[in-house]
Amino acid sequence: MVEIKHYAESLVKEDFRPKLKELLGLKLLADNPEETAKKVNLPPRIDKFIKGVGKGINSLEMIKDGDHILIGISGGKDSLTLALALALRKRHLPIDYKLEAVQVLWSEYPMTAAQTQDFEDYFAMLGIKYTQLPASMYGPKIKKRFSCYICSRNRKRILFDYANEVGANKIAFGHHLDDIIQTTLMNMVYGGQLATMMPKQDFFGGDLQLIRPMCQCRERQVMAIAHELALPVISIACPYRDDSGRMAIKPVIEQLEQILPGAKENMYKALFNVKAEYLPGVSYKK
Repeated sequence: MVEIKHYAESLVKEDFRPKLKELLGLKLLADNPEETAKKVNLPPRIDKFIKGVGKGINSLEMIKDGDHILIGISGGKDSLTLALALALRKRHLPIDYKLEAVQVLWSEYPMTAAQTQDFEDYFAMLGIKYTQLPASMYGPKIKKRFSCYICSRNRKRILFDYANEVGANKIAFGHHLDDIIQTTLMNMVYGGQLATMMPKQDFFGGDLQLIRPMCQCRERQVMAIAHELALPVISIACPYRDDSGRMAIKPVIEQLEQILPGAKENMYKALFNVKAEYLPGVSYKK
């Protein structure tokens, strides 16, 4: 039996509400998020980030008019910042799409009342519906040794079921450029295969798509936005979080970046610039 724990307290102690209210140009607080002032000019750092998210979205046509998009919320900086970006873009685009923030809330790590209130206020100010889906992180059919991969797969299964229930056609995850590059190298080093985390991926014959709008944004950009706005970031003390090859691969990539600035972007570009004739696994099968 796993001991039930609470999420850790917010990693940023400062109240996010005043800064977010100013950024959004809100006249009122969460009780009426639709009541807004005129469009406001975004701070340069945030404006650059939003444009970077837009670049990733437009490069693969991730979002279209009429989409119903679930945003997978973990409580970390990535998913909270993604929700902010999608909400801000939605205010100024000529297309309309529905956003819903959905958090799979593990029963083994329940949130405190204060943390839940922070999230409710945050998404209300963004004008996004917020839904919690309570579940056990171990799932009913898990028989293998538990791992981050199994946890992630269990979360996706729950989100897939909910998307089908509410008629959502897309699920957006907060993975960024660094996550994609790390996954690519992990698959090579640990799995002996050329594979990556897809920025856009179809499921069920295209009825559902997973999208990663921050695919061209660096982690340091996401961290800067979360810090600047004092977003209500939380984290669980998961006993498996250090049992991941990602922590070993991350400093290797940072070393490459020090040797050649822009190495991360080049590695991402390489995923689209495939020379099949120089890949034995592809060339020899012809």
